[in-house]
Amino acid sequence: MTDMDTRVAVLGGGSFGTALASIAADNGFHVRQWLRDGALVESINRDHRNPRYLPDYAINPRVKASTELEWVLEDAILVLVAIPSKAFAEVVRQARPWLKPEQILVSTTKGIQEDGFKLMSQILEDETGFTHVGVLSGPNLASEVAQKQLTATVIASHDAETRSRVQAALGCDYFRVYASNDRFGVELGGALKNIYAIAAGMAAALGMGENTRSMLMTRALAEMSRFAVSQGANPMTFLGLAGVGDLIVTCSSELSRNYRVGFAMGKGQSLDEAVASLGQVAEGVNTVKLVRDKADAEGVYMPLAEGLYQVLFRGVPARDMAKLLMRGEQSSDVEFVLPREDVKQDRRQTEAKNGG
Repeated sequence: MTDMDTRVAVLGGGSFGTALASIAADNGFHVRQWLRDGALVESINRDHRNPRYLPDYAINPRVKASTELEWVLEDAILVLVAIPSKAFAEVVRQARPWLKPEQILVSTTKGIQEDGFKLMSQILEDETGFTHVGVLSGPNLASEVAQKQLTATVIASHDAETRSRVQAALGCDYFRVYASNDRFGVELGGALKNIYAIAAGMAAALGMGENTRSMLMTRALAEMSRFAVSQGANPMTFLGLAGVGDLIVTCSSELSRNYRVGFAMGKGQSLDEAVASLGQVAEGVNTVKLVRDKADAEGVYMPLAEGLYQVLFRGVPARDMAKLLMRGEQSSDVEFVLPREDVKQDRRQTEAKNGG
């Protein structure tokens, strides 16, 4: 390999970006990490720690941090963009002068940009025009990745080189990297599951049981795949790590930021109080509104997303939302097997037959 082939740049100083930077360094790559905060840069370079997000995690000393984008991006073959969705486009624009068409750009952010309802990979394409673009997503709680617990993720791209480069840089004995060519499906799975983690947290705080959690997760999976298919994704993607896999971990773990926001609201906190107590970005809060509005505009049936929107932004108590959902229409289980419209037609025919 050439020297460029061994250089990886990570944009972002959060927990997941930091963990990925260290994994790539463990795999022998020369890693440079960009952060806005000079104090965190100093801590990573001096103490090999990120005291704000992963204080107990020993970062590989081969990771070198800087506030200078030009230096971080210099000669990197792989660029991992781990920036929250609200600042994602801004950082990519700042980085654009030092990006090159041969570089591989991969988003690790699970969110949607409000302006134009854009996924992060679409922003990478729009801002750069590059062809080597991918998405990394899956059931990847950063703290567990940092603890080197067995974890799997998905690299999704239409570009074979992007998939193989990411597998080489990040795959190791505790972090498995599987491949997909359904970039939109994988990316939508990562963004949409955050909505339902909030609902799961609320349900847990309200004392609802395992039957409820199971119902929420499976109906969430139906909504996710229904919406994603309307946007051009493959419904089979949601049977994989980036769909049901990510949904399970996010709806089941107190380590999930979105779950914790929902739990706090289920205990009576306002949205602002719940987000403030978290101290980090919970992508699902913004995603609820964006997806609800998009589904409403395009006629996609998403009762869970609608209910969460009412709780988060219209002041409806969480317990009342749960009751409303149970009074909703009983339709098909898996609509790619039995379409919802067929169930409606069956009901109309039965009512007509019985004089209903």
